[in-house]
Amino acid sequence: MSDLDKARWQSDLALIADAAKEAGAVAFSFFNQSPEVWWKNEDRSPVSAADFAANKTLETILRKARPDYGWLSEETEDAADRLSRETLFIVDPIDGTRAFLGGQKVWCVSVAVVHRGRPVAGVLYAPALEELYEAVEGGVALKNGVPLIVSAAGPEEISRLAIGEDVLKTLPPEFRDRVRREKYIPSLAYRIAMVADGRLEGTFVKGNSHDWDLAAADLILACAGGGLVDLAGKPVVYNLANVTHEALCAASEPRLTEFLAAFTGRRDS
Repeated sequence: MSDLDKARWQSDLALIADAAKEAGAVAFSFFNQSPEVWWKNEDRSPVSAADFAANKTLETILRKARPDYGWLSEETEDAADRLSRETLFIVDPIDGTRAFLGGQKVWCVSVAVVHRGRPVAGVLYAPALEELYEAVEGGVALKNGVPLIVSAAGPEEISRLAIGEDVLKTLPPEFRDRVRREKYIPSLAYRIAMVADGRLEGTFVKGNSHDWDLAAADLILACAGGGLVDLAGKPVVYNLANVTHEALCAASEPRLTEFLAAFTGRRDS
């Protein structure tokens, strides 16, 4: 990576961090205030006035600052124009909308800059928890300004995994016996960030996650010493025509091979 690129992505990181904090403040003004709610995806997913307000804040700030960048957001109608852009913003104005609407604090604003299919700057801002995660390609991941590093627990130790009970029971018994299943974490982006800051050794991501759930958290985890990959061990590629992904694994780098072997060896696979 050239010095010019380093400076460019660092500038983008500062931009998206400020934008995420502004959008987070907008979303937080709706928190525990019973915002209006609609349903999408055949009435399976809620979206609220807070999601739309935060999305508008992000789009106004970011598209004005970088008019040449493409745009992909969960709450903006997709446009094929993004496919012609080398660089774009990928955002989720509230990752964990159900938690947000239920008064739970585990939700965040997710903003990433993606260049040629991979994130180069990423921010997760959790206003209710007063936590800001950030990373830039080639740098270290930070949480409220403090460097992050993944768990150092080895395969002989108990693994703290965010994984559904339905998936856990299909794993090989010798692996399952060394797993402590963590309670459900409603924001996928935040769950991956928990791997980055060492509170989890890993997580299994069921199929049907999207670019906006993953891009920022992916980079934060990578810069903390972990990886987010598909079950063949390949990194996620972003800004394709299809932004929906198959099953994935997020883990500290030394544990990826072990976890992938367990996940791919599921009895239902």
